[in-house]
Amino acid sequence: MDLDFRPVVIFWAVLALGLIALETLVPGAALIWLGLAAGAMLLLVVFVPDLPMFWQAVIFVGSSFAIVAFYWKHLRKTGIATTQPLLNRRGEQLVGQVHPLESAIENGRGRLKIGDAFWQASGPDLPVGTRVRIVAVESMVLLVEPA
Repeated sequence: MDLDFRPVVIFWAVLALGLIALETLVPGAALIWLGLAAGAMLLLVVFVPDLPMFWQAVIFVGSSFAIVAFYWKHLRKTGIATTQPLLNRRGEQLVGQVHPLESAIENGRGRLKIGDAFWQASGPDLPVGTRVRIVAVESMVLLVEPA
C-alpha cells in the first residue's frame, strides 16, 4: 500500500496530532475532541480523496460538535463522589467553629485570626475578644454570630 502524501492529507494529520499534543498544555479535556475529529477527517480524505475542502470543513465542524456532545452526555462525570467534599474549600471547613474576634466588628465588619491566617468577618457589632460562631461563608468573608 502506498502512503498518501497529498497536502490535504498532511494538513489533517498535522492538525490532528497538533490538537492532541496541545491537549497536554490545556487544563481539562478540550482539544482532544477536536483532535479526534481531525483524525476522523484524515481517514475520510484518505478514503474519499476528491472530497471538496468546503465539505471537509463542514464535516469537521459537525463531527467536532458530535464528539463533544457525546462526551458531555455519556463520558463526563457529573457527581464525583469523595470522602472529603470540603477539601479545597477552606472557608466552608470553618463553619460551626467558635473563635474570638481579633478586631471588633464595627458597621458589620471585623476580623478573626484562625491559626496563622486572618479572615474578614461580617455580623452584628461586637467588641474585640467576643467569641463568635461561624455560620456561613460568602466569598472570603466569614458570617458570624455571638457564640
